[in-house]
Amino acid sequence: MVSEFGAVSLIPPLLAIVLAIITRKPILALFLGVWSGGVIYSGGLGIVQTFTWVAQSIAPPDGSVFHAQILIFTLLLGAGVTFIWRTGGSLAITRFATKRLDSQRKAGLMAWLLGLVWFFDDYANTAVVGSSMRDITDELRISREKLSYIVDSTAAPVATFGISSWVAYQISMVQEGYQQAGITGGEGGVPTAFVAFLQSIPFNMYCLFAIAMVFIIVVTGRDFGEMLDAEHRSWQTGNVLREGAVPLQSIEENLGEPNGDNPQLRMFIVPVLVLVAVAITGAVWTGYAPDRTLIQIAGNADFASALVWGSFAMVVAAMALARISDVLSLDECMDSLVDGFSIMLTAVTILVLAWSISLTTSALGTGEFVTGIAQGIVTPTLLPLVILFASAFIAFSTGTSWGTMAIVTPVAIPLAWGIGGQSPELIPVAVGTVFSGAIFGDHTSPISDTTILSSTFTGADHIDHVRTQLYYAVTVVFVASVLLLAYGMTGITPLALLPVGLVLLVALVYGLSELDAQRKGLSPQAARRTRQESDVADD
Repeated sequence: MVSEFGAVSLIPPLLAIVLAIITRKPILALFLGVWSGGVIYSGGLGIVQTFTWVAQSIAPPDGSVFHAQILIFTLLLGAGVTFIWRTGGSLAITRFATKRLDSQRKAGLMAWLLGLVWFFDDYANTAVVGSSMRDITDELRISREKLSYIVDSTAAPVATFGISSWVAYQISMVQEGYQQAGITGGEGGVPTAFVAFLQSIPFNMYCLFAIAMVFIIVVTGRDFGEMLDAEHRSWQTGNVLREGAVPLQSIEENLGEPNGDNPQLRMFIVPVLVLVAVAITGAVWTGYAPDRTLIQIAGNADFASALVWGSFAMVVAAMALARISDVLSLDECMDSLVDGFSIMLTAVTILVLAWSISLTTSALGTGEFVTGIAQGIVTPTLLPLVILFASAFIAFSTGTSWGTMAIVTPVAIPLAWGIGGQSPELIPVAVGTVFSGAIFGDHTSPISDTTILSSTFTGADHIDHVRTQLYYAVTVVFVASVLLLAYGMTGITPLALLPVGLVLLVALVYGLSELDAQRKGLSPQAARRTRQESDVADD
């Protein structure tokens, strides 16, 4: 597999990533990344090619409307959130929840549990959990960076295990890999694509440990890296955002004060329930057939359309409540609709540019170049690590985990089949590590659409979210790498290694939080006392 542009194909994504981190200007960084790709691809100024990719990111030549639907969903959800805010629904749910979620630990656990419940789609997960928990966590002085981390590091990982579009897509990629290897699932000891997915779950260690890491961080109240700074800032000053931060969504600044005269819970609960009910019903309706299993229904469901229908129904329900309750006039409803769209414009712009740079890297063959390098250094012992980090680098560079799966899985399975001596033993290893690498790359990349949406719906500064989450993601992938290397060297079942990984993860959280607190002049006792004082203050 050869890329025509070779190592030069790495320039656009790496330029975008470096500039985004240095300048904290993701729109500028992404556009310059796409433009540099246009220059390389065209051999000239590249302006025409650049805007061709931007246009095709919304309306691709194959007629797909998926990206357009995600943009419509995002804009409509912004409108729905605006109605909930202006009618007092956010204020009502905050007052209701803070009487029960009376500590940072309880609020963090609630966000984590909600993330586990929304296993069927990562976009819906980040949207609902982020929007629902933001006001509550603000009240408890949990930083926006921490909420973004909880949402982002739960949404995509949990979608890789449940009945979701992710699983259905990966199973289809396994089938593609089987075709490339010239093997048939269910014959000659080769597992079917679905069974291979089930067998791959213990090898999907990054996702398993990412979910566990969120739980450990929330329960222990320990942080390290830039998240430690963010959490101490938030608790000590009440500033849930860094001074000078530019959140992708700023409801307070753009929408003014909510209706505080008589805030009612139904203004929050009804629109959210309508969104959930319509989205789930729409997904099942589009994927259902009498002879299909749940996995097949998920695989055939049109989740993008379902989310559009759900968000539209949410807006209609919220507007109807506002008029019936006489909280907003018809003119105010129309203003709220437009204002809701406006608070999402930054996020929508970044999403379009993120998709554009994905097209750029596809045209330049970035994924093929990285995969080709990985193929030359693979041994049975190193196979899990090579696939993990090849997938991670591609996802990090392109900002798309699904694109990474499409590139790597059809290569990884024939590779595992050949290295394993025509034995199916290494196929689940390949499938699980592709998943892990793709999600890790997504979590650390400022050009990932799921990372952008997590920042959007939690109202965080996007680069702050990426920087604070990076420490935790690297810690998790380190543990996963150690265990995958141990598996490659010994062949020990991963089911025996997973408990070891959990112990190592807990030890690292305690050790790193102690060291970082001492280095920054914040004693570990002070960090813990912050949580205890938070509990007492909120009681």
